[in-house]
Amino acid sequence: MNKYLSTFLLTSAAMTFVLNAAEAKEITFVSQGGAYQEAQTKAILDPVSKLTGITINQDSSPEAYAIIKTQIESGKPTWDVVDAPTADCIKAGSENMVEKLDFSKLPNTDALPAAYKTPHSVAYEFFSSVLAYNKKKFGDKPPQTWADFWDVKKFPGTRALRNHPTGTLEAALLADGVPKDKLYPLDLDRAFKKLEEIKPHIAVWWTSGAQSAQLLADGEVDMEMAWNGRVSSVAKEGAPVGYTYNDGLLQFTSLCILKGSPNAATAVEFVNAALKADIQANFPAYIDYGPANPEAYSTGKISAERSAEMPSSPENTAKQAILSDEYWGSKQGDEALKRWARFIQQ
Repeated sequence: MNKYLSTFLLTSAAMTFVLNAAEAKEITFVSQGGAYQEAQTKAILDPVSKLTGITINQDSSPEAYAIIKTQIESGKPTWDVVDAPTADCIKAGSENMVEKLDFSKLPNTDALPAAYKTPHSVAYEFFSSVLAYNKKKFGDKPPQTWADFWDVKKFPGTRALRNHPTGTLEAALLADGVPKDKLYPLDLDRAFKKLEEIKPHIAVWWTSGAQSAQLLADGEVDMEMAWNGRVSSVAKEGAPVGYTYNDGLLQFTSLCILKGSPNAATAVEFVNAALKADIQANFPAYIDYGPANPEAYSTGKISAERSAEMPSSPENTAKQAILSDEYWGSKQGDEALKRWARFIQQ
């Protein structure tokens, strides 16, 4: 082999290496850990990686907002895409810590209602705060609305509510007759007045999803507000527990991209792929949380029976109120939090 051919081959190999390195795509994706992140790895992350060729490195944090703030202040963020409570994405957006999304580059979000999107985030998966109850206690006439929950004469029994205003204040207003589409801005005076009525009958103010599930599993309470996934898990384990999506409070986590993401263009590609209807339709196969893309329910992947169990199915969405994360991420939400602290301590 002469020196010219050798040089040519070496140069070609080097160029191929550089091109391959340039084409390599990766992101760091952050979610909330546990069974939830394990499920979305199978349902969303692995299929997206196969579809796009993106290498998806994972991290987890139940308190992503604080770490986002630290990374942005350092000037060297290492995360790209974060799955976080929508209110956190909104707050981070208002503080210029996450990127403003260009939805023209996210065509898979076109099917999502406007309420599922903010300038800095897009809905990813849905869950609901629902009214759960003990089947043995109530038989074939269980409570079906928050008005029933508040009716201690017609539905006697021990009760539990979440020790947090988000969702709980909305339930109080629904119990007091406020229409689902007229909840916001929350009438705090009316909500807390209604909560004062039920407060003497609340046996437990729960502080975690695990605690709410244990209360149902042990039969410690006869009815409570709980997240649908927690209730269904207890029911699958054999506890005589049921729940209704009537008067449910539909909530969603969102995806947002860190400001100065080290892989910004790939992060956008990932978000678009993660919202693809065919990929979103994988969620119900692994966890009792619903896809954000409504078209997922038309792919044929989700059976009618499974759709009936999903919080975001068209049938169940119609029965519920959509919780406003924009409200909870605002100064009004901050005031509600402060007032809640005073209410609980009294």
